[in-house]
Amino acid sequence: MLSLARTLKFALAVVSVVAFSSVQSYAQAPGTGSVRLNIVKAGFIIGVGGGSGVLHYHGRNYPLRLGGIGIGSLGVASVSLAGTASNLRSPSDIAGTYGAAGAGATFVGGGQVVRLRNERGVVLRLSGPQIGFQVSLGLAGMTIAMQ
Repeated sequence: MLSLARTLKFALAVVSVVAFSSVQSYAQAPGTGSVRLNIVKAGFIIGVGGGSGVLHYHGRNYPLRLGGIGIGSLGVASVSLAGTASNLRSPSDIAGTYGAAGAGATFVGGGQVVRLRNERGVVLRLSGPQIGFQVSLGLAGMTIAMQ
């Protein structure tokens, strides 16, 4: 009888460790949040931009501040983007520098589709309308910080 009790205690201990490990792994698994960004950009050869946004992650909203610089841009434009931020382990993972290279033009109105990645592996997939006149050819970067 005594060895049966020891065996049951051992089995219960193993089950507890396995269950706790599963919960721990699930809590650290990368997640996805929704993102909304409002950006204003202007430039002649060297362009600058800034704006604000919000990350909605695990039922909470986190305000964001944006800044950026581009080379080879001309014009003034405003863009509102919405989409997802994936590979988040915590809300602060969204902070960092995102880069893009390419060419594009917008006159009065048009759509933007963006896929960017930061140094922590967070991937932003965003789209939305752009209003204004903007021609760009070259490299651009954006920095997101938590407020």
